[in-house]
Amino acid sequence: MSNYTEDYLCNYCGKYHDELPMSYGSPVPEYYYDVPTDEQESRIEMNEDMYIIDDKYFFVRGCIEIPVVDGEEPFIWDVWVSLSEMNFDKTIDYWEVRGREQELEPMFGWLSTSIPCYPETIDLKTMVHTRSVGMRPYIELEPTEHLLAIEQREGITIERIKQIAEELCNEEEQK
Repeated sequence: MSNYTEDYLCNYCGKYHDELPMSYGSPVPEYYYDVPTDEQESRIEMNEDMYIIDDKYFFVRGCIEIPVVDGEEPFIWDVWVSLSEMNFDKTIDYWEVRGREQELEPMFGWLSTSIPCYPETIDLKTMVHTRSVGMRPYIELEPTEHLLAIEQREGITIERIKQIAEELCNEEEQK
């Protein structure tokens, strides 16, 4: 997780935080939670960047980058996107190939992460852009009126990132 050096007082927990988190992520696609715990080992193939469920649902991890209008680096949501089997196989075939970003065209996918602080994000349309080896794909949202898509196009402020941090802190406190 990347951090911004600006400190802030959280309105939810009342604590002073030294750094503002500049990225958040989900460890698994949302559909992982639909598989009963006792069946996960037999139904799911996974590593830190790819998931296959029941040999028919294919997911890749990527980054939704949001420009920060009053900052220097983007704010990042680490997310999962479902791909067709054909595009997932292409992704695997090129996973370690240098220059893969020039070889693979952007691929259509469905956002498979429920991102807090937004109206429901599951099944938003995306394009998955392959980047150089060692970098997770860039996830481009379809340019709709969904708040997340608007923020990806127009950017957000440090104040909005503080609001996100506070909302996530509040969710964590309630667990």
